[in-house]
Amino acid sequence: MTSTFRTLTVPLEGTSFPAGLPALLVRDDVLCWTRREAGLVGFGEITRFTATGPDRFLEADIWWRHLVLEADVTDSVQLPGTGPLAFGSFAFSKTSAHKSRLIVPEVVVGVRDGRSWLTQMTADDVELTEAGALAALARWLEPGTTQGAPAGVAAAAAAGKVASLASGSLSEEAWMAAVRSGVEHISTGELEKLVLARDVVATLPAGVNAAVVLRELALRYRECWTYGVDGLVGATPEMLIQVEGRTAQARVLAGTLDRKNAVEEDGGPMAYAERVLAGSEKQRHEHQIAIESLTRRLAPFSEAMNAHDEPFILELPNVWHLASDVKAELAEVEGHVPSSLALINALHPTAAVCGTPTEVAGALIRELEHLDRGPYAGPVGWLDAAGNGEWGIALRGAVVESPTTVRLYAGCGIVEGSVPETELAETWAKFRPMLESLGIPTK
Repeated sequence: MTSTFRTLTVPLEGTSFPAGLPALLVRDDVLCWTRREAGLVGFGEITRFTATGPDRFLEADIWWRHLVLEADVTDSVQLPGTGPLAFGSFAFSKTSAHKSRLIVPEVVVGVRDGRSWLTQMTADDVELTEAGALAALARWLEPGTTQGAPAGVAAAAAAGKVASLASGSLSEEAWMAAVRSGVEHISTGELEKLVLARDVVATLPAGVNAAVVLRELALRYRECWTYGVDGLVGATPEMLIQVEGRTAQARVLAGTLDRKNAVEEDGGPMAYAERVLAGSEKQRHEHQIAIESLTRRLAPFSEAMNAHDEPFILELPNVWHLASDVKAELAEVEGHVPSSLALINALHPTAAVCGTPTEVAGALIRELEHLDRGPYAGPVGWLDAAGNGEWGIALRGAVVESPTTVRLYAGCGIVEGSVPETELAETWAKFRPMLESLGIPTK
């Protein structure tokens, strides 16, 4: 970008979204981060940054800081997520060929605490006005601008072809063998926990409609953060880091119970979850490893930190999780509060998506999975020029690979007591949100 980067943020006075922001998820190329009908939705693209390798977070941080340093910013709302803003998605692995990215949209609609706003961004020499921003948004929302399946794809569907599902990098048997190998490595003392992922490929002759998938996820999984960045779509229950001013928060999940197999007992389903999940030594051990992984890495950036003494049960439509929320007051490091990307660089990957020790687990993942996770289990979210940002872990998601194919990912925490067949069943429970949203029958 050679011109001055300029942004205008104005309140959307009198504008209401009866169905919340998910009502604006009408394009397959939409950028989004929503929860409980609030959040951010972006359209278009002004510029982007891409990187690979171990320094991808820091390189993105430097690029963003330079971009916004001399930006011409007009912001009459002054909330987290107003002013200059970028959506981002980062590869899980430092060895991945997948390009991590920050994308600066042309238009962003935000909703927070009952307030809504509109931001327009440009690198062109045009005057930004409220009327112009509203007109730009209207253009993106015009009927007929939504992206659907190509005519040939629709014709294939009309010919009676139905959606199908196939194994990805490993068959079910091969993946269970990888789990058994992981347990053997753990039993020798090489590592304490390992997270193994698998992929499946969905083929939809009628075409992949990412906008419909995002709306379905936002409706069904309101307690999760629905994300859409450049073909990566999903609804994650896990917040890696949220930064507002000097306050950082995280939600850590480890320990899963499929609701499909719940049995009736006194106290109802939640009592069952408490007994089977919170009462499981294996599940609590896995959860404690994940908590310690995050708090140990966050401590050098914090003046104070607190976490739940006891994990709570997070109830989602497909599963229950053991969950803990962590809150920290950030300390100044070398004269400034660390940015969300600097924190991600220190925190990722956590034990919840990799294992512990990290280096040992990472090497074993590369050996056993036979899979480049790409953006799966990597950070996904947004950041603004003030240092605020929200970055979830890209779980319960998929990558749209072509007009008719989607690659879905799911993983499980493996500890010494893990049973391959049980872990395989857990992956199907975690595939369920995406499969339902794609309209594919689930196991």
